[in-house]
Order: sequence, then C-alpha cells, then structure tokens
Amino acid sequence: MVDDERWKARFRAARISLPRWARDAPSRSIYRSNVSGTWEVYTWDRETGEQRQVTDRPNGTWQGTVDPSGEWVWWFADTDGDEFGVWRRVPFGETESVPAVPELEPSYPSGLALGRSGLAVIGRTTGEGNTVHLCRAGAAPEVIYHHAEDAHVAGASRDESLIAIGHSEHGDSRHMALRVVRQDGSPVADLWDGPGKGVYGAGFAPVDGDPRLLVHHERRGRDEMLIWDPVAGTEQEIVLDLPGEIGATWYPDGAALLVSHSHEARDELYRYDLTDGGLTRIDTPRGVLGGADVRPDGTVEFSWSSAAEPPVIRSTSGAVVLTPPGPTAPPSVPVEDVWVDGPAGRVHALVSRPEGDRPHPTVFDVHGGPTAQDDDSFAPTVAAWVDHGFAVVRVNYRGSTGYGSEWRDAIEGRVGITELEDIKAVRDWAVESGLADPERLVLTGGSWGGFLTLLGIGTQPDDWSVAVAAVPVADYVAAYEDEMEGLQAFDRSLFGGSPEEVPERYRESSPITYVAQVKAPVLVLAGENDPRCPIRQIDNYLGRLAELGLPHKVYRYDAGHGSLVVEERITQMAAEIGFARKHLGMS
Repeated sequence: MVDDERWKARFRAARISLPRWARDAPSRSIYRSNVSGTWEVYTWDRETGEQRQVTDRPNGTWQGTVDPSGEWVWWFADTDGDEFGVWRRVPFGETESVPAVPELEPSYPSGLALGRSGLAVIGRTTGEGNTVHLCRAGAAPEVIYHHAEDAHVAGASRDESLIAIGHSEHGDSRHMALRVVRQDGSPVADLWDGPGKGVYGAGFAPVDGDPRLLVHHERRGRDEMLIWDPVAGTEQEIVLDLPGEIGATWYPDGAALLVSHSHEARDELYRYDLTDGGLTRIDTPRGVLGGADVRPDGTVEFSWSSAAEPPVIRSTSGAVVLTPPGPTAPPSVPVEDVWVDGPAGRVHALVSRPEGDRPHPTVFDVHGGPTAQDDDSFAPTVAAWVDHGFAVVRVNYRGSTGYGSEWRDAIEGRVGITELEDIKAVRDWAVESGLADPERLVLTGGSWGGFLTLLGIGTQPDDWSVAVAAVPVADYVAAYEDEMEGLQAFDRSLFGGSPEEVPERYRESSPITYVAQVKAPVLVLAGENDPRCPIRQIDNYLGRLAELGLPHKVYRYDAGHGSLVVEERITQMAAEIGFARKHLGMS
C-alpha cells in the first residue's frame, strides 16, 4: 500500500533557495520559498532576523534580486507564468511595489544589472528584437544596444563604467560572443572564440575600478573559465586539472575565485588563488550544489541535496544558514550510476530502485533543456514514482551538459533523433539486465523531455507502454511560429535555420510527423500561457490523436511553462502516476 501522504509531503515541505545578499549591505538578503504554498520572493534581515514575503501572486514569482545598496528588491511581474512583463521594485523589508522603470513597455526579460547609484541596465526581448536600456534615476531610459539576434545583459562593473552584453550577431545563440561597452554604448572590446565556441560573462570583479570580467569559455571542448580585462586587452585562462566542467564566482576581494566543479552528476567546491594558482578543496558532502557564494568574512554558503536527502542551506562554518518552517521532506532512495554503451560512446544514466522483486515497472524520466543534465539531487517527482513501485531511469543523452561541448552539441542538425538513440540504448540495457519490465515502460518528461517523449513514442512505438508529456513541443513548426523570440533564435542555431530554410529537418524532428505510428496511451499536460511550448501546437497534436482514435488525455492548467503552486504540482503528479498505473494495469 502506497503512503499517499508521504510522497505529497515532499512537495509540501517548505523549501528555500540559496539566500543572496546586497554587496554593500550583506546583512540584507533575499531568497525564494514555497512556504506559503506558492514560490515567492522573501527578504531576510540577518541583523534582526526578520523575514518578510515580498511578492504574493496566484501563480507565484520566480525572478528577483536585491540591488548592491540593499535598499531595493527587484522582481519580474509577468501574467500567470507567460514570462512577458515588467520589472517592479519594492523597498527592502516592505511589500508595496511600483514599476521599476515605468517608461519601459512589457517584454521578455533578457538580463538585469543593478548599480549602487541606482543605475539599472535592463535587457528586453520583443518581436522587434533585443535591446539593452541604460536607466538612471530621474532620467529617461536610453537604448545602448539593439539587434535582431538574441542578446542579454551579462553584467556591469562595480564602478558602473562598463557594461557586458552577450550577443549572437553572428547568428548562433547557442555559442554566444561578448561585447563590453561604456554607458553611452560606445564599444570597449569584443571577445569571441569563433564558430561553435561560446563565451559568457559571469560577473565583473567586485572591486572599484577593476575592469576584469570572469568569462565562461569552451576552447578545449568543455566549460572552463578565464579572466578578461577588456580595457587592457589581456586574458588569464584558469587551467585546472579537473575532469568534467567548472564554473566560478569571485571572492569579495577579487583575489580568488570560488570554483564549482561538476563531474558525473555531482558537485564539488574549490578556492582558486589568482595570485599563485593554488587550488584548495572546500569540504562539502557528496551530492549536488544548488548554488554557492562567498560571504564578506570568507565563509561559503551553499545549497546542498542528494537524491536520498532533501535540500539544506549550509555554511563552511559548520552552521545551517537558514531553515524553513515546518517538517522536513521525507527522505528517498539513493541514486545509482550506470554507464551504457551507446552509438556515440558511453551514456551516463541514473537509476532509482524501489523495493520488491525485479523486473520493475520502469519510468524513463527525460530531462528538459536540452542544455541541462540529471544529477544526484533531491527530486520529489522521482521519489513519488519510486514510492509507487516504479524504478526510475534518467539518461544524460547527447545534448546534455556536463560531458563536454562535443556531447552537448552532437544533437545539432539532427534534433531529437540523436537523443532518442541514447535513451533507447539505456532502455534496452534496462530490459536486458532485468531491471525493467518490457511490458511496463513509461516514457515521460517535461519541456524538452516532453518533446522527446512524444517524438519517442512516434519513432520507437514498440519500445514504450505509456507516455506522459508535460509542456512539450508537439508540432515543431507551429511551436516555432508562436514561441518567444529568444527560443526562435535557439531553434535556428540548433536546426541550422528556420522552418522556411530547412523544412525537412523540422519535419524529421517534429512529433506530429509520426503521430499515426503512436501505440502508447498518451497524457499531455499543458500550460495555457506557456511562451516556450505554446498551446496551439499542442492542440494540433491532440487533434491528430483524436482524428486517429488513439487513446489520450489532456490536463490543462492556467499558468505557463510549469507551475509554481505546490498543490497544483501535487495534482499534476497524481494525474501522471494515476494515468500510468491505470494503463499498466496496476490500479
């Protein structure tokens, strides 16, 4: 008998994001939490201990930040999850917000950098392209950058004299370039490593008058770091003898970096001294870090979890930084690593096993992105399937991050088909090893994972028993026509052009092309206001299923690309599990 309250308790348990603080007022922090039942933005005064909910909206709020002075909290106000809106701001510790820059019309957000003088650099994306606005207190916004191709604000220097812009003027938004400009928009320097190699700004040095910019690059086929001085025209590559990929952020004095190291679905932290190149490991438990940052006193705060243990906010001082109210989430089972030979090399998969005899009914839970990865972090969705007797297999297919640039970019020009080759290799291993019951295989995923789910049951109809696709791409051409401009640019980079330019590639990769071959019952979950996987193209696919008389069900909800409401997520999870169990004869 399944303990119905246990799996739901993992969703309902209050969670918080890693607190971020104002650089000039580090006692003033903000975080996101679901303690109210909906993910919202909160302030936390570390001196007084006071915590206050800043936003309160029916469908929740995801984006928020605090300015360097600690005087203002900024948050992005869209409409019911459609991601189209304006920035609002509220004095720290208060709740009544106002439009941050009333002169700016609603748009999709494309980066935000705040200065301690009140300066705001705001990136906006609309149907007319991408713009960067310089917004000074008491003055009208000024456009300092505009281009039709994808672009975003990548940061502003501590003294506010330099602004970094990530752009894809060369036409490839998956491998961007950097430009540093002055406040009037005049260029200082450009950085680009050429076709197929992106560079991304990760923050200016936190020191007045220091123009150095921390940059992600992939010159050696994986994500690494360098420090670029756009004024002097110099670069300092950070070459570390670590497998996998790295990221970094600055120590407050600008003399060292906090390095995050990701390898085979788990994370580590290091301190890298920029003077002598010394690399010192920072002790953290085995698992995944949901973020880390350095306090002014040099201690490091980090969010940590594993597949078996729920998240906690820790400090290298040994303290738990902040604990949300109420009971903690029940634990789950640890994850196991599996490596399977695929058509282009070994494929890494993560397996969560239930109690009981094998073979198990098995869920292949496909991650979104595609530039993302599954890892050893706490996932209430995975735990819910396990509680109901399912093994869960998650595949870091080609297209995933964490395994180098070549692995990540291998899907270009052959979208979806490539990923499914790796998923099938792991699927066949799961059956042959005795883990999975071949008559009870569920293919599921959200966003890109939902796309792969629908494409998989069309191109591999004999391999899957049930399909559950959340917010999927279902009709790629219609999706392209309706999706936000930034994703259109992403698709052009991925496919090598638009649907008009390379129609056969879109046809080959579109789930609706193969709908007549579908054999598995299909549950589709769709957000009415989703700007990423818009509702019309999902309706097109559902219409074809209905015309063909194929068994299917749709769950529609009034939000965007997923829900920030806890009880809504529980309802959706129950619908997914119930649908699978019904069609597998388990209930």
